[in-house]
This record gives sequence, C-alpha cells and structure tokens, in this order.
Amino acid sequence: MSNPLADMDKPDVFFCIGTNMTECHPVAATRIKQALQRGAKMIVADPRKIPLAGMAHLHLPLRVGSDVALLLGMAHVIARDGLTDNTFIADRTKGADEFLDHLKPFTPEWAAGITGLNPFDIEQAARLYGGADRGAIYYTLGITEHICGVDNVQSLCNLALMTGNLGREGTGINPMRGQNNIQGAGDSGAVPGNYPGFQPVNDPDCQKKFSKLYGREIDPEKGITKVTALNECGKSIHAMIINGENTVVSDPDRAHCQRALESLQHLVLIDIFRTETAEFADVVLPATAWGETDGVCVNTERRVQRLRQAVPPQGEARPDWWIVSQIAQRLGIPGFEYESAKDVFNEVCGLSPIYAGLDWDRIENAEYQWPVPEKGHPGTPMLHEGEFKNGRGLFSLVKYRDPAEVVDDDYPVWLTTGRRLQAYHTRTQTGRSAGIDYLLSEESLEVHPDDLVDWQLTDGDFVNLTSRRGTVKIRVRASEQSPPGTVFCSFSFNDVPVNILTGSGYDPITETAELKVCAVRVEPAEA
Repeated sequence: MSNPLADMDKPDVFFCIGTNMTECHPVAATRIKQALQRGAKMIVADPRKIPLAGMAHLHLPLRVGSDVALLLGMAHVIARDGLTDNTFIADRTKGADEFLDHLKPFTPEWAAGITGLNPFDIEQAARLYGGADRGAIYYTLGITEHICGVDNVQSLCNLALMTGNLGREGTGINPMRGQNNIQGAGDSGAVPGNYPGFQPVNDPDCQKKFSKLYGREIDPEKGITKVTALNECGKSIHAMIINGENTVVSDPDRAHCQRALESLQHLVLIDIFRTETAEFADVVLPATAWGETDGVCVNTERRVQRLRQAVPPQGEARPDWWIVSQIAQRLGIPGFEYESAKDVFNEVCGLSPIYAGLDWDRIENAEYQWPVPEKGHPGTPMLHEGEFKNGRGLFSLVKYRDPAEVVDDDYPVWLTTGRRLQAYHTRTQTGRSAGIDYLLSEESLEVHPDDLVDWQLTDGDFVNLTSRRGTVKIRVRASEQSPPGTVFCSFSFNDVPVNILTGSGYDPITETAELKVCAVRVEPAEA
C-alpha cells in the first residue's frame, strides 16, 4: 500500500475496484464504514452486488474482465472535463502529452459497450474521483487475477497520476494483500525477478552482493514462476519443495496441476496440516503454526511485525526457517547456518536497502513501515511523498483486450471466483473448526433468480458446472448478488474443486492466472 491503514479515515472519495473488502478484509473495512459515516463518498466497481456495493454512493456492476475499458473511460472523462492536476503532472510525471492523446478514442460510450455499464455512471465515477481533493484507490485480487492484471494496475496508476492522488494523506494506490505475509514474502525475495528488498536479479551489483553471500556464482537470469515450474515438472524439473501452500486446491486447472506433481520423482511438502497437496508428496515435514513460532511478518501496509512463540510446538513440528536451512545444509549449500529467526531477519536487514535501518530488536513494537534506509530513520508510512524514487511517474499507454476466453453458444455463462467471509483460502485451517463449519458447511453456486427460471432450476438443486477443462457438481443458491448471466462461487472446498474449471490464461508479464474470468455452462445434475 502506498498509504497506511490509518489513512482510510481521510479520503473524500474511495474508489474500490475488484475488492470484496468486507468479506476478505473485514477489519480494515471497518475504517471505510467509519469514513462513510463521516461524509466520505465511495465508488465500488464489481460485477456483483457485494456488501461493499450496498454502502456505495455509486456501484458500477461491470462485466467480468472489462476493468481496463472502465478505467480508460474514466480517464477520458477526467481529461476531457479538466479534472487533471496539471501542476502535479508537470512537476512529477513523464509522458503526459502522449497519454492524454491516447485517451481520446476511449469515450464513456465506448467503455459502456464493453463493460455493460451506463455511460452516465462512468462519467459520474470519473467526476467523483477526479473532483476529489483526496481520492484513494483500493483493490485486491479482483484486479490482478486476469490476463490483463498488469494493465489493470497500470490503469489505476494512470488515474492517480493524472489527478495528483499520490504522496498525500487520504490518497494513494492501495492493494490489500490476500494473505497475512504476502508482502513479507515479496520483501524477502520470493519473486523470480528480485533478490530481497526488490533488488533486480539482473543488476550486476546485486549479483556480486549475493554471489559473495552464498560463495558461488549467481545465475544472472530471472527465475521462473510457479506456472512455469508446474509446466516443467517431469521435463527439466524432477523434484520440488512446496512450503505452506495447498497447491492442488488453490491453483488453476487442477487436472494439469495434479499431473505435474505426479510426474515428479520427488515432492517434499512443508505445512502445518496434512492438506490435499500432501497426498502427492513423498515426504511431509511438519511446520510450526504461527502461535508456535518466533519470526517476522510484514503486513499489507508494509509494517514489520515480530511474531512471538506463545505455546510449544506439537510433536516433531519445526519452524519453516529451520526446516529449509537444514535441507540446505544437508545438501552442502553454505550460508544457511542459522541459530534462530533473529539470525535470519538480521541477515535480511543487512542485505536489503529497504530494511537497512532495522534489526530484530528495533522491530520489538512493530512501529516501522519500510523503507527504513538507515538506523534512526522513523520509517515511511506514506510512499511517494514529494518525489518518486525512480524520478518521475510514468503514464502507461494501456489498451483493452478481451479475457482469454469469452462466452459462446457452448459456454454461455460467465463464472467468477473469490472468497467467502466464513472460509479462509483452501480451508486448511478454518475447515477444521466446528464453529466455522456450522456457519458455512458447503460451497454453492450463486445464481441470479432470473437465470434459475430460464434454466428451469430450483434453488437448492445440484447442477453440473462445466468449462473447457472439466466439470464439477455443485448446489445452486438463488441470489441477486450476481447479475444475470454471471455465476459465482469460492474455491475453498475440496469437495467442490472449482479450480478444475479455471486456468484459461495468464498475464504475460506476471504469469498470474485468470482466476476471475471463466466461460462455463450450467446443466441439471442427475440425482
């Protein structure tokens, strides 16, 4: 997030797009509710009438996968109606003239033809956000899990740059992370193009630093993503370690994922429970849960937090850092001789410029948000204040493109997937709670009542939900949350393996799967 969570009290206008925040980030969402009570306004762009949409001053129920068209239409109106911050553009951006010329064809009427929205609503959204003194953008996986995920994020950046909504309180571009330490994982180098601290792997100086640390030459090329890794299973990859992820349930195109894991000669799983993915493993190494572990977690606002062991580990469970370091040592890889989580974190601080001013003792009270470039630095709750690290903000010339697959006569219904409040991710943890099971004991397919009539179905019937990749059996539930022609369900339940259906395409830059758009058909299931 460019701005801290405390800033959620300060915007005049919220623009929430692709984020079901009240269900996926319910604690953070309370700040938006409080801001709305004090007079802030909110635009919500989501195909479904999610609870957040019910609180909005303007709900934009756009067709799934059409976000870029909406954002181009809004940018066109902001430019046309003189709502740009020309001082900010002149002082802090690059490429504005070309970008503003690029926007001319993308009228609200053009955007309406793709999104299914009313052109007037697109104009209203643009004027609300563009006319705000402090406009803040919030988004989550509804924006990124598309073949155009990078385009979506760049389009949001364009809106913020052209209106000057960066580097000030109550503004910013704020992605709400999908899991508790996603930010910390990225900070630590768990992305194929970066070393810890987002240092590029193709930078010669970075290569020298890490070659010295590990006592060996470092491959100068970017690493591969999980998508490529699964594609290479049984080819160039014959062994794999999966740490803390239930890949079989959470990944798209489940059949392909299972075939990939089965083709490995050796699979090691590190996790706190015996998950569905564990059934494919040759070795399962039990890890400690968060309450059994000393460590560090970095949350969605870049706040670096200490985790403290509260209870002893069960059985033979060990911390993840210990397991990984032991594997490395037994493989003869130097540099993994850690004695504690403190050793690991202090090494990260010594290698990462954004953590350079931190150490294990300094994060005792979780008061710092990176970057913290040197000792004594107070941290950086708000990014981009006064300047951009790389000089000027760059406008992106984004164009709309259709999802990887669109509806047709054989698959006439849009499927979009997500999470539910009661079930976290793949239910590895929440699925073992009787209380949670009482609240949500099964997955169902959210279908508009008009569609139930047209498809000659009754609320509660079982149907076969089929895409180009497979079929799952699921119970239908009448709901006006999803518009006619679009159905929704979560991916949480293994007995309704929805990700058998997904996986039609991937963003060409990040290789993020298009989990939010899938063409399906719905047919009555046999009793």
